[in-house]
Amino acid sequence: MAMAMSDSGASRLRRQLESGSFEARLYVKQLSQQSDGDRDLQEHRQRIQALAEETAQNLKRNVYQNYRQFIETAREISYLESEMYQLSHLLTEQKSSLETIPLTLLPAAAAAGAAAASGGEEGGGVTGGRDHLRGQAGLFPAPGGAPRDGAGPGEEGKQRTLTTLLEKVEGCRHLLETPGQYLVYNGDLVEYEADHMAQLQRVHGFLMNDCLLVATWLPQRRGMYRYNALYPLDGLAVVNVKDNPPMKDMFKLLMFPESRIFQAENAKIKREWLEVLEETKRALSEKKRREQEEAAAAPRGLPQVAAKASNPFEEEEEDEPAAPEVEEEKVDLSMEWIQELPEDLDVCIAQRDFEGAVDLLDKLNHYLEDKPSPPPVKELRAKVDERVRQLTEVLVFELSPGRSLRGGPKATRRAVSQLIRLGQCTKACELFLRNRAAAVHTAIRQLRIEGATLLYIHKLCHVFFTSLLETAREFETDFAGTDSGCYSAFVVWARSAMGMFVDAFSKQVFDSKETLSTAAECVKVAKEHCQQLGDIGLDLTFIIHALLVKDIQGALHSYKEIIIEATKHRNSEEMWRRMNLMTPEALGKLKEEMKSCGVSHFEQYTGDDCWVNLSYTVVAFTKQTMGFLEEALKLYFPELHMVLLESLVEIILVAVQHVDYSLRCEQDPEKKAFIRQNASFLYETVLPVVEKRFEEGVGKPAKQLQDLRNASRLIRVNPESTTSVV
Repeated sequence: MAMAMSDSGASRLRRQLESGSFEARLYVKQLSQQSDGDRDLQEHRQRIQALAEETAQNLKRNVYQNYRQFIETAREISYLESEMYQLSHLLTEQKSSLETIPLTLLPAAAAAGAAAASGGEEGGGVTGGRDHLRGQAGLFPAPGGAPRDGAGPGEEGKQRTLTTLLEKVEGCRHLLETPGQYLVYNGDLVEYEADHMAQLQRVHGFLMNDCLLVATWLPQRRGMYRYNALYPLDGLAVVNVKDNPPMKDMFKLLMFPESRIFQAENAKIKREWLEVLEETKRALSEKKRREQEEAAAAPRGLPQVAAKASNPFEEEEEDEPAAPEVEEEKVDLSMEWIQELPEDLDVCIAQRDFEGAVDLLDKLNHYLEDKPSPPPVKELRAKVDERVRQLTEVLVFELSPGRSLRGGPKATRRAVSQLIRLGQCTKACELFLRNRAAAVHTAIRQLRIEGATLLYIHKLCHVFFTSLLETAREFETDFAGTDSGCYSAFVVWARSAMGMFVDAFSKQVFDSKETLSTAAECVKVAKEHCQQLGDIGLDLTFIIHALLVKDIQGALHSYKEIIIEATKHRNSEEMWRRMNLMTPEALGKLKEEMKSCGVSHFEQYTGDDCWVNLSYTVVAFTKQTMGFLEEALKLYFPELHMVLLESLVEIILVAVQHVDYSLRCEQDPEKKAFIRQNASFLYETVLPVVEKRFEEGVGKPAKQLQDLRNASRLIRVNPESTTSVV
């Protein structure tokens, strides 16, 4: 019975948790209200935990079952793929055997069929079958064995082959409608991934007399392909890939900016691919060279002469001599280095020989500098401009922040110098500065945040300002003699980089609420490193001042409030008694502290033994105020003048107001005399020291401090009042 109740409770709980309107917060609230104590909550927790474990077990079981089904399905798919591949291979072999029947036998067979046509119906059937075979023989070249250029069918056969290609490959009809284009070679290939040599897909390559078409298989449509890519042969480089079992029978096609690796069926077919590709490229190059020579050698005036001779009604006027025709100057483009220039540029780009590529471009520009631009030159320049665009893209990629940032600024010199030679000075400047910004940002992020703030700031300043100095020197080396606008861009970049540095600096120094002395030391270190940039004529001190002024103002204000609160707290407990330091060592230490604060004649305020004729409040105030002034002067720059001065005045006013108020309210003559002695110490010793030290640190006197020192009473208090105005 209990078991049945437990099962029903568990099922009820499961339904409640699985409901779409379940809210955990409301459920816990109701459960807490309904439970009698901890025991009920513990039992309910155990039930929920048991339900969670049961759900987890069910989930594992379902996952295991689905995993087994997935493995079985994958195994069946593998079997099916193997069978389909075998079937495709058999069909390919049958097709090859049919197409390799000697064409010389077909005319004789056709003649025998025609002679036997009148002999009976059976002879006619044989003739029809062979005619069908004859029609199929030249329809589509056998994979891996198409007729080469010059040994294949005539123009009609070539056109029929190309038409068949257009019917077999989806999406390529608009790409292959070029007059005089025909199929040279084709075959099945397997494409591999270039980096990890993983098999990607099965493809079929179609080599035309001027381009290479790559098509992918359509598994659901037998014998059909889908267009994948089309590569002009004049921009294609073929590289033999050395066999490295199990990776063998491979070759690589380089088409900037990409490359693709294909595997042939065997070594023989691979060799045929390499040979026919080279032969076709060579034939195409030779054809274009002949066309350029014919265009350059063709006389300019022949069409007009022919037109004139063909007009029988035009009478010649012998009295008027014909105006001499100005023939356009011919440009010799038949030199070997010019003919091979596009391919040489492709090789240089593929081999990352950027200097060689730019040297070739400079050589061509120098050769064509003062020459006209007939159509052959324009065609050559169009090809070269495409290579220049490709070379520029590679150089831009070399300078991209995504590339490795190791090696410092000198690692970018190669790409930057070649971009400048290509006339891309502005782009080179922009990419160089962007690359260096990423390098500086990465270097700052990789710094370990040490426990000691000052140690981290030393490392941060060393890394940042060293990188900035190296960047400035490399920039001066790379862009010397270029447009002065690049230097303006560098100054803007330096300000942006300084902002990145100040962000990391402020986050560690000011956001972590370090003491004013620590902040002052950190700012001093940053200023010293910044001044080192003056060696190369780069002064960024004003920038670091402008970026840090807000944080330093906040630090001064915060520390001023701490001193004022501490002074008020001591004032509230002031008993106006002399200090007893108990030991000569303590007295000597106090004298040294006062001497370091600038109070040189402190001995006149010491009494017998270890007594000091000053209040503890006044002595503590003196040490704290002078310490604040010394640390603030380390942080000082002109933008902080009024902030520092106003903070000092506020701090001094708190002590002076308290002394003035105590002097007025005290009735005991002895204490009153002691208060006057403390007031004299403040006015005649402490304030002159503060004024002198401020003038030394700032470089000019402060009228507000002079007014405080010269006034006999700083604040007039209502005589009837018995409370302090502070």
